[in-house]
Order: sequence, then structure tokens, then C-alpha cells
Amino acid sequence: MLQRIRTGVLVATLAFAAMPVSAQSLTDTLIAAYRNSNLLEQNRALLRAADEDVAIAVASMRPVLNFVADAQARYQSNQQLGSSTSLSAGLSLVAEVTLIDFGRGALARDAAKAQVLATRQGLIDVEQRVMLDAVRAFMDVRSATDSVSLQRTTVRVIGQELDAARERFNLGEITRTDVSLAEARLAAARSQLAAAEGEREAAREFYKLVTGAYPGELRQPPALPHTAPSLQVAQDIARRTHPLILQTQQEVTAAELNAQRVFAQRHGAVTGSASIGRQFNDPGRDFNTGSAGIRYSRPLYQGGQLNALHRQANARRDAVRAALHQSVAQVLQNVAIAWANVDVATARITASQQQVRAAQNAFEGTREEARLGARTTLDVLNAETDLLNARTTLLQAQASQQVATYNLLATMGLLTVDHLGLGIPTYDPEAYFNAVRNAPVVSPQGEALDRVLRAIGRQ
Repeated sequence: MLQRIRTGVLVATLAFAAMPVSAQSLTDTLIAAYRNSNLLEQNRALLRAADEDVAIAVASMRPVLNFVADAQARYQSNQQLGSSTSLSAGLSLVAEVTLIDFGRGALARDAAKAQVLATRQGLIDVEQRVMLDAVRAFMDVRSATDSVSLQRTTVRVIGQELDAARERFNLGEITRTDVSLAEARLAAARSQLAAAEGEREAAREFYKLVTGAYPGELRQPPALPHTAPSLQVAQDIARRTHPLILQTQQEVTAAELNAQRVFAQRHGAVTGSASIGRQFNDPGRDFNTGSAGIRYSRPLYQGGQLNALHRQANARRDAVRAALHQSVAQVLQNVAIAWANVDVATARITASQQQVRAAQNAFEGTREEARLGARTTLDVLNAETDLLNARTTLLQAQASQQVATYNLLATMGLLTVDHLGLGIPTYDPEAYFNAVRNAPVVSPQGEALDRVLRAIGRQ
């Protein structure tokens, strides 16, 4: 009986390490998450919308040409001449252009560009979240699957214990109470198995949400990625590379430019206009029209609106500056917490491995002593439960170490497809921006934009 139990435990342990060659790796999971993330698609679209703000700012500095058609009916009446009705219509082309805006258009364009750069960093932060979710999904499925295997082995071992207890009861070596204890423990193990299977199904659903498909067999996770030799180095890297910090820096630039743009409104603008057309009146009274002019307009009094707008822009700039300081502090705190979590997970693995070895020896010793009559069935069941708990704790610690290490990479700003070296094509934010940055209408740039839209499947 003892040999069968040892064999069963050994087979279950080896099963965790034996995975088919075709099993999915963590890299496969990360690639699937990157390619199938709706969250990434959403934020790529938001980035393209931000790109269009640059095109809008550029277009606002160009001439505007309008076609105008108008018609009028006029009625006159007096006592001497009586009443008369006249009809007139006109067609014209009207062009307007801002000649001097005292830098407002250029400031708006530069602010839009800074916001584009900020949005790109936001996209990188989303990419990091997607990658971290993929790691969590992978480890959750592996841990849940291994937990189910452990629980099944436990059910089988306790079932063998119950059979042995019944045999000993029939021989008069133990009481009915010992058999009932084994039956109760077997029922509890089956309940825990059902709970573990439920957790595995929940983990599979999360995996599907992250990657777009249910997992197959999953390989052992690879060696832990390199992070940093010390906490200080990790924080220094985060200061330079974390997308939230870089995003807020660009938002500060945009806010400063917008504050300057609002202030420049008080200088007014110089605009030019020209029009040509034809006026249609009563028969024989048609004539051509044309005009050209230049105008300088500057606000003198607007009830304090310009001052309020300027104060508002300055307040928003100050708010973003404060947000930058807060972002740096928050990122550094997250790095420190992530670093501590890695240390904790590593220590847990070492302690759990020792616990498993001790629990294994205790279980085998207790089982042998019970066979000789020095231990009760309850002692054996308790030892078996301790061994199960130790193995479960070890599985959880190993999964926590993987997740904690990748989370540390994310807090440093390095959990990206490029840094992980996944070797797949990535989304190029420059392609769309370069196609729209000069606000193309019909030109080689417009054709380039069409190609970009077809490439990303948006036309």
C-alpha cells in the first residue's frame, strides 16, 4: 500500500514537468495577447485621432476657399410709383487667409504634436498592461492546472487510505471512528478538487479574454527575465523610460504651449480676403464682381474673457506640472513595491521547497508508523494534508515570482514587445502620423494615407 502511494505521488510530481513539445510557451501567450488585444486597438485609434489634431492645426493656417450662392427678392411700394418686385442672384468664390496671427497657429501645431507624443507613451503603457495581463493569465492557468492535478492525486491517495482503513477496521485494528475520519477527509478533498477545477475554468476564461483563445497545454515558464542589479538602478531606469512619466512630460509641454497660445490671442490677427463672382439681376443688368482686402482685428474689451482664459490655461499648466511630480513619485514607489514583491516571492519559494521536503518526509514516516500501529489514521490524513498544502504553497510562490518579476519590468517601463524580444512586427505610430501631419487632401501624401489605412484595416 505504501509503495502504491509513493508511486502515485511520484507520477503526479513528474506530470507537472512533462509537457508535450507542441505546448504553448509564455512567449506564444505574449504574442497572442499583443495581436488580439482590443484595448490596444482602442488606444491605437485614439492615437490616430490625436495625429489628426496636428493636421487640423496645420490646416487652420492655410487659406480657406468657399463657394457662395445667394438669391434675394425685393419688394418696393410708394404712392407715386406704385409697387415693384425685383429678383437677384449671385455666385462667387471667396478666399480668406490669416496673414499674421502672432504665433498662435504654430503654437497650436506644436502643442498638438506634443500631445501626440504623450498619447504614444500612453499607448506604450497600455501595451505594458496587456503584456502583464498575459503573464498573469499564463501563470494562473498553469497554477490552476497543477493545483487540479495535486487535488486529484490527493483524492486518489485519501481513497487508498480509506480502503486501507476499512480493511484494518474489518480486521479489528481500528475503530469505526477512524473510517469515518477518512470518509470525511475524502469528501473534503473532493470538494477542494471541485473548487480547484472551478478556479482552472475561471483562469482559462481570463486567458481567452487576454489572448483571444483558450489555452492548450502550457510549457514551463522560461528563466526569469533580467531586471536590474539593485533597486536604485531600477528606479533610475524607471525615471528615464517609464511611459507614464514620459507621457506627463509631453503633456506639460503641450500645456505650456497652449498657455502661450491663449496669451497671444490678445494681439489679434491680420487677415486677407478676396472674392470674385457674378451678380444676376433683372434682364440686362447682370454684372461681374470682385474685391480684395486686408484687415487687422485686435480685441480691446471682451468683458474679461481673455484674462480668464489665460488664467485658466496657466492653472491647467500648473496642474500638469504637479501631475508630473506625482507621476514620478508614484512610479518610484511602484518600483520599490515590485522589487520587494520579487524578494518576498523568492524567499517564499526557498521556504516552500524546504516545507515540501519536510512534509514529504513527515507523510512517509507517519504512514509507516501507522502501518506499525504507532500512528492513527487521523495522523496520516493530517500529514497528507500538510504535504498538499506545502506543494500548493510552492506552486503559488513560483507563479508569484514570475508575475512579480514581470511586474517589476513593467514598473521600470520595460515590459514591451521590443524589450522582451518577441520578434514580431509591431504597430508603427509614425506611419499614420507622417501620412497626415501636413493635412493632405489629394496628393502623394494622401495616397500614402490610403495605404496606411488599408494596412491597418480601417478603410
